[in-house]
Amino acid sequence: MIDLSQKPAQPLVLPSILAADFTTLGEDVADVLDKGADGIHVDIMDGHFVPNLSIGVPIMASLRKRFPDAYFDVHLMVTNPELFVQPFADAGADHITFHIEATAGRKENHEFDLIKQIKATGCTAGISFNPPTTAASVQHLVGHVEMFLAMSVHPGFGGQKFIPEVLDKIRELSPKLPDTARFEIDGGVGPVNAGDVAAAGVDMIVAGSAVFGAPDRAAAIAAIKAG
Repeated sequence: MIDLSQKPAQPLVLPSILAADFTTLGEDVADVLDKGADGIHVDIMDGHFVPNLSIGVPIMASLRKRFPDAYFDVHLMVTNPELFVQPFADAGADHITFHIEATAGRKENHEFDLIKQIKATGCTAGISFNPPTTAASVQHLVGHVEMFLAMSVHPGFGGQKFIPEVLDKIRELSPKLPDTARFEIDGGVGPVNAGDVAAAGVDMIVAGSAVFGAPDRAAAIAAIKAG
């Protein structure tokens, strides 16, 4: 089980099930966990905040039932994250991340209300920001969340090309994080660019097609960790 308060010796790899074969999801998850994945990244999309739908609470509950000891990192790409926090926590999430963009136009300090809501479930809390969003927009949450998640593609679909400019924002923000907080990246990361990502300050890497689509998943995971 991942302890976000402890910085790992090398980046952790959390394959995103968005890239798995949903007809054999259980077998795919078991395979990547057996081959070195540190946890599983669960992308939740509502078809509104992002132009795609992914999975719902029953899939999360089924995964938790089958893998009681696995670490599930739930990423809410939804317009109203407050509606999804408790259901996914009840279904077995260990960690829940929401998007700062989803708080725009909401009541003042809505992001702090969401963090409090997440932590009240027993989950750790994370904040995510999209490629066009500045690091400054989430800097006020340093010390309040256990994870910062930089999107290195435009959220909604897997298999996109990595946006290298995102690394500048990570370099800007990562030195400001306390030792007990982690920096995660999601989108277009694989063995080729994992070293650059880690050097920028990332210590948790979400990899979808780079792991699930690899002919040798164990080798792919090991290569991403090694950078």
